[in-house]
Amino acid sequence: MSGWMQRILFPPVCLGCSSLVTEPGTLCASCWERLRFLERPWCPVMGTPFSLDLGDSMLSAEAIASPPPFARARSAVAYGGVARRLVQGLKFRDRTDLAPWMARWMLRAGGEILPEADLVVPVPLHRSRFFSRRFNQSAELARAVARLACVDYMPEALVRTRRTRQQVGLRASEREANVRGAFVVPDAHRPAIRARRVVLVDDVYTTGATVAAASRVLKRAGAREVDVLTFARVLPGDFRADLQEPI
Repeated sequence: MSGWMQRILFPPVCLGCSSLVTEPGTLCASCWERLRFLERPWCPVMGTPFSLDLGDSMLSAEAIASPPPFARARSAVAYGGVARRLVQGLKFRDRTDLAPWMARWMLRAGGEILPEADLVVPVPLHRSRFFSRRFNQSAELARAVARLACVDYMPEALVRTRRTRQQVGLRASEREANVRGAFVVPDAHRPAIRARRVVLVDDVYTTGATVAAASRVLKRAGAREVDVLTFARVLPGDFRADLQEPI
């Protein structure tokens, strides 16, 4: 089918609201205005934005009070509004077609960490949840990021060994307890992890409990360094259970 005929039969629509747009994989003007991209100045460890430029070495209070097991965390956009619709469209409405477009924004956010990466690894689902959902949204994003960045993609490097409760509605301490001991690097894949720089990919960074637990396991398996890359980030002060509910 020719390009013009395809556009007539299947006109491109906004990723956020499905109104007509001129190019596929784009947002309409209204949705674009409501999308907050995370930009410098930010904490060099947590990737959370500062209101003022405090210098490249200034850490956030979160990074100082509770240093994470990963080296750096970066996210493309703040979670809420249009970003929330995109995440939940991918996660709960089988909109896997969104992943390649979301990954392009993640590639920009990961501009510091992806050129140094050896492997891209998604946060895994437990097999029972994978069978019920039929896909892992983090793996869809990770696969697209790895392809765009020309980095090896290794979805089998990390396994979720038990079915944890949904993190929706849990407090930060409950989230940490929920995922403690939930991940493992299979023995067969430890050589591929050892001494490598790993980028761990997830859809949303909320409290960091999930990516922290997964990062510890990767580090214990011998990873030289683990960085975290997510599409969206719940910014400090914005963590509320209603942000996490399916729309």
